[in-house]
Amino acid sequence: MAEPEVIFECKGICKTFGGTKALIDVQLSVKKGEVHALLGENGAGKSTLMKCVIGLHRPDEGRMFFEGRPYAVRGPAEAIQAGISMIHQELNAEPHLSIAETIFLNREDTYGKIPLLNKKETNRRAQEILDSFNFNVKASTLMEELNLAQMQMIEIIRAVSCNARLIIMDEPTSSLDSEEAKRLFDTIRSLKSQGVSVIYISHRMEEIFEICDRVSVFRDGRYIDTGEIKDVSKDGLIAKMVGRTVTQAFPKVDCPIGDTVLKVEGLTGKGFTNINFQVHAGEILGFSGLVGSGRSETMRAIFGIEPPISGTIYLDGEVITVKDSRDAIEKGICMVNEDRKNFGLCLGRSLRENISLPNLPKNQKKIIINKRKEVRETGEVAKTLAVKTASLESEAYSLSGGNQQKAVLAKWVMARPKVLILDEPTRGVDVGAKSEIHSLMCKFAAEGLAIIMVSSELPEVMGMSDRIVIYHEGKINGIVRREDILSGKETEETILAKEFGQ
Repeated sequence: MAEPEVIFECKGICKTFGGTKALIDVQLSVKKGEVHALLGENGAGKSTLMKCVIGLHRPDEGRMFFEGRPYAVRGPAEAIQAGISMIHQELNAEPHLSIAETIFLNREDTYGKIPLLNKKETNRRAQEILDSFNFNVKASTLMEELNLAQMQMIEIIRAVSCNARLIIMDEPTSSLDSEEAKRLFDTIRSLKSQGVSVIYISHRMEEIFEICDRVSVFRDGRYIDTGEIKDVSKDGLIAKMVGRTVTQAFPKVDCPIGDTVLKVEGLTGKGFTNINFQVHAGEILGFSGLVGSGRSETMRAIFGIEPPISGTIYLDGEVITVKDSRDAIEKGICMVNEDRKNFGLCLGRSLRENISLPNLPKNQKKIIINKRKEVRETGEVAKTLAVKTASLESEAYSLSGGNQQKAVLAKWVMARPKVLILDEPTRGVDVGAKSEIHSLMCKFAAEGLAIIMVSSELPEVMGMSDRIVIYHEGKINGIVRREDILSGKETEETILAKEFGQ
């Protein structure tokens, strides 16, 4: 059988930002009709290379080839015209556009030669595509009405609808539940059968081994190796990614469990009904369930973003009413949102300003900020959490995903809360940074902090939680103890069955 032809290739790609070498003599070769995984820690150069491919960055050195011809574009629009599209990890949906308008942005239907939009035809075509994906939402629905997982699916659908011959997928399942991810994999297999190639970037190893044909590893801006999936192991890939052996995926440390810190009774709100649970000092309480099951909605209610309709919240044994997020923070409840880009960080502001923002009252007298104290305290907490940055004055957008997440953690640690809610704390974070965040969670718990962790990654919930609250369609469908997991009484299969309502 003839070897599949190479559809995309890059040689000797170099890219420097200021004094930082983001890409150093990088190479990559993708075959026609294959799913090619791209692995590496945050900051390894994966996203920078892909931005060079779609024209957001211009390489300083090196050459790229697509379908056997020299390739260079000046932006994503030219890349799409050439036959390459990309699904970005960080969503940039325009909230006031409809689904149809988003899918066909810059490709809208008009009335023949008359430059007027034909919304009826655009909606019809979009609905056909949505139906083919079993995406049961009207094409006229505004993007602002969708949740994060639905927005992610629209980005995927949009990329596929461009009839691209090479599709770059950057963490495409980061906001999808297991059923939606399965539907995506079916789509990828269908694309493969049509000769379409996919560059697949993900930190979820199980996905790499399920859907990909080959894998290339990057580290510190350099190309390390490429191999057939059938010939590599998870541990081997991790060692190449981080330059060391990571022996423990979930470094859970058992901590003394203290008194009840937070308790909710009969909590009911948008997306959840009659929720009852409690979390203790030193405990990591995991929340498991399918996307849309009501976990995040419950956390937003406790944090005051969308106050509950009914129910009671107790903090240290006393009934409290949380009017808004500021009120929650003042009472000692802090939350790391699942969408760090839009709700966790001011990307254009410095690391110092981001960490300091919710803690300004501690560093100011009337309207004057004590800059020296602010710099000292933000520097100390950034060092404690090992946030890698050239300077405290570096803008947040310049940090890798893992360091952005640690920066979000830093501002809440500095606030010294009683309860820390972590909604998808390692979403889009590489294996090295993920392990560091897990270790920090154990450190916080050991200091007596009550931690609530919401995660769509079942191995993470099972590996890090003292107890797991399982959601199904807005209700609690079981609570699992860590000792039952360690004894084998509860497994991924039994927990997943509860997520599906069994």
